[in-house]
Amino acid sequence: MTAITLKGVKKRYNKSLVVYGVDVEIEAGEFIVILGPSGCGKSTLLRMIAGLEEITDGEILIGDRVVNQLEPRERGCAMVFQNYALYPHMTVGKNIGYSLKVARVPKPERDARVMAVAKAVGLEALLDRRPGELSGGQRQRVAMARAMVREPKVFLFDEPFSNLDAKLRVAMRSEVRKLHRQLGVTSVFVTHDQTEAMTLADRLIIMNAGRVEQVGRPIEVYNNPSSRFVADFIGSPAMNLLEGEFDADGLFVHGTGGRIRVESLNGQRVPGRKIVLGVRPEAVRRSDANTAGAIPAVVDYVEELGASRLIHADANGSRLIALDTDTAEIASGTPVHLSLGQEALHVFSAEDGRRINPHA
Repeated sequence: MTAITLKGVKKRYNKSLVVYGVDVEIEAGEFIVILGPSGCGKSTLLRMIAGLEEITDGEILIGDRVVNQLEPRERGCAMVFQNYALYPHMTVGKNIGYSLKVARVPKPERDARVMAVAKAVGLEALLDRRPGELSGGQRQRVAMARAMVREPKVFLFDEPFSNLDAKLRVAMRSEVRKLHRQLGVTSVFVTHDQTEAMTLADRLIIMNAGRVEQVGRPIEVYNNPSSRFVADFIGSPAMNLLEGEFDADGLFVHGTGGRIRVESLNGQRVPGRKIVLGVRPEAVRRSDANTAGAIPAVVDYVEELGASRLIHADANGSRLIALDTDTAEIASGTPVHLSLGQEALHVFSAEDGRRINPHA
């Protein structure tokens, strides 16, 4: 069953389009993460779903009901903001139960529901405290509990962890995922943090400059990016991207003089055609100069990871990162040859950045 449907949703400020015709269906119970850099339109899209921003064109359906003209309180959504938006003069219990009080829910029922959600997020011992007496993580739990107590059809999260330190962000990700499994409520979560997105999402919506670049499960997006933008944005470190063209023999030629056969493009290796070749660092290995397709490079620096390390190298002006498990020291300035795993190559158009080789 579809929980949220976006049909050609656009947003314009004055004469400038900031969201371009988004078409997405979100299934009931899914945890969807909208991911993208600052200014890409992801929070604007979330706010349009919530009813906090009017849409310029298109339709938004929650369930089978068009909600374009409905007020936020009529849409069945509960939103968790990055700044918590708690009432500082109210206790934790009153903050959580405020919406129920406004809705004239009888006090015995209200108190029971507040206690139930407080227990779910570990706040039952803090109900008499005020927000100023809580840590950042505790305040975020209060904001989540306040959303939960309304028993919404949809949870909307607008970068809720951005004010937390790194360790607490990891803990809160785990809590949100656990709560989602318990409640099974459709959730839409906005972030610019790809680790957060990959950890939480059932599916990702990748946005760039107001457009949806790709929709898919995290592992699908990682293994089969649909564009150069997605390839560069998803993954830490990012995918290696090498610009070059095909020669008369149908081999990809990089600026270093390295020549690589791209097996997945049979019939498309037109001499002079410019492409961008992508490969993840884990598919790049040190090799010797005689290895077919090996790219000569010079080590910039080595990033030690413990059981492995990342070699950051310069290949005639192009960045090239290789995952290395060799324990022998390797100094900056050392010449190396790096080979790219044929089965892990991604090919993108140099013109529009779209993927042109088949998905793996």
